[in-house]
Amino acid sequence: MRLATTFPNREAFGAAVQALDAAGLLYEVISPDPGYDKVGAPALVMDQAVRAALAARMRSDLLCAGWVEHRAAAAQVPTHASREFAEDVFGSAAVMVLASCVPDQRKIRIVAHISGDLTEVFPYLNAEMRHVSYNPAGPTLTFMDGYRMVSAYARRIAVARADEIVDAWRVLDELRCRANDIWARRGRIHPSYERREKPPALELYGRLPGINCGECGEPTCLAFAVKLHGGRGHVRDCRPVFEGEFQHLKEALLEVSTALGVAP
Repeated sequence: MRLATTFPNREAFGAAVQALDAAGLLYEVISPDPGYDKVGAPALVMDQAVRAALAARMRSDLLCAGWVEHRAAAAQVPTHASREFAEDVFGSAAVMVLASCVPDQRKIRIVAHISGDLTEVFPYLNAEMRHVSYNPAGPTLTFMDGYRMVSAYARRIAVARADEIVDAWRVLDELRCRANDIWARRGRIHPSYERREKPPALELYGRLPGINCGECGEPTCLAFAVKLHGGRGHVRDCRPVFEGEFQHLKEALLEVSTALGVAP
């Protein structure tokens, strides 16, 4: 199996490459340059033995976002330079978390921190975009990009079910450009604070254990997801996730619950 990783910044990427080269280890680079250079650092692809050798060589100095099974990108990084904006409210993005997606292990999940702040942009995005869920209390703005769920917070973006890292960069860059385009036109847009439709309850269900234990008071995990989606119940009532053997699901469940405005 070949594995892929990426880094929060180019310095961390450079340190990993230096260690790989010094040891004569084989690897492949997936670069976001030039089209996605504002939303990520380069990614590395290597086999499991090389990963183990790299980890042993760098120990605690290996600052990566995580590891996933490598899948070839269906799309290419644009060959033109990324767009510039006179007033850039998004800024740059750094991928801090890279992991397999809980509902679909064939897809990936990323969390990126941004240098800008989208708080003031959300009401304008909410007015211009269809089929979004805006939670002013978060603040969060959640929407579907095909089968991908995108949750935008003031200073971070979570993308679930991206195909691979190039697809995740695409989602981040499209949101970067959309936010800046709409912000530039904000004088001609009436901001909307309306809380509209949410992504389906299945997005919550996909982050639950699926064991139908009944400890939450509902007969099935699907019934509990529907209850949460309707604004009833407490996400922490899922004891297997918060107290039991499924605690590896906790981060993803809290993330989607917060995005949908149903987390405590």
